[in-house]
Amino acid sequence: MTPEPIPDIRQLLAFYVEAGVDCALDDAPVNRLAEPEPAPLASAPVAREAPPPQPFRAAPAIIPPRAEPPPPPDAAIASAREAARTAPSLEALRALLETFDGCSLKNTATRLVFADGNPEARIMFVGEAPGRDEDIEGLPFVGRSGKLLDRMIGAIGLDRSKAYIANVIPWRPPGNRTPTPQETQICLPFIQRQIELVDPDVLVTLGNPSTQALLGTREGIMRTRGRWLEYDTGRRVIRAMATFHPAYLLRSPSYKRLSWQDLRAIAKVLSN
Repeated sequence: MTPEPIPDIRQLLAFYVEAGVDCALDDAPVNRLAEPEPAPLASAPVAREAPPPQPFRAAPAIIPPRAEPPPPPDAAIASAREAARTAPSLEALRALLETFDGCSLKNTATRLVFADGNPEARIMFVGEAPGRDEDIEGLPFVGRSGKLLDRMIGAIGLDRSKAYIANVIPWRPPGNRTPTPQETQICLPFIQRQIELVDPDVLVTLGNPSTQALLGTREGIMRTRGRWLEYDTGRRVIRAMATFHPAYLLRSPSYKRLSWQDLRAIAKVLSN
């Protein structure tokens, strides 16, 4: 018989790998048949005096603060009407809004966005609700749409020292979502009282939501804009006009031409 050739190192390594050997445990051989050496006796543990038992004390219960649920919408609307009616001045109205808890938007907003500009101005602009930048600064129209509004009114010779600016909703909705009809109805008495206290000669509603809320129209902004309407404060009738919201003009700049026509008509009335 021909003796089998002695495998070389590569063949041995390949055999070990196929057999499942993937690492060397020790360089020296181990005799598996030798008797194991006896383990050393562990020293006896030193007895220690046990600490005296402590009296059991129950951990104080952590009771999470209970958030007061907002009042029902009808009650919140009635409360808003009563509170707004009693405000003798803009400062008092702002203080009432700071303490008013009937609208859940207050709980998610950073701060109240009341108004900006001159309360003695002849013209008042009203949008729908503040956005992120307004929520941070506490002033209406300070973001991109606010900068565009400044340019719009600047084109007819106005600035914030000659105009008064506010929103129907004084708190930012979470994520800039659209305010619900209930939220609008709760906040509506406050902006109505705000308009009554400012008592401008011209009221300009910016965008469809503020136009429908304040002027009572159900038509779209395309049909409403550019037409003189009336806003009744209960003491006098104010001339009102709806035009596009600056945020809409940023998305659809082709409508700036129509907005410019609205501004020219407003400037003509103010000049008279």
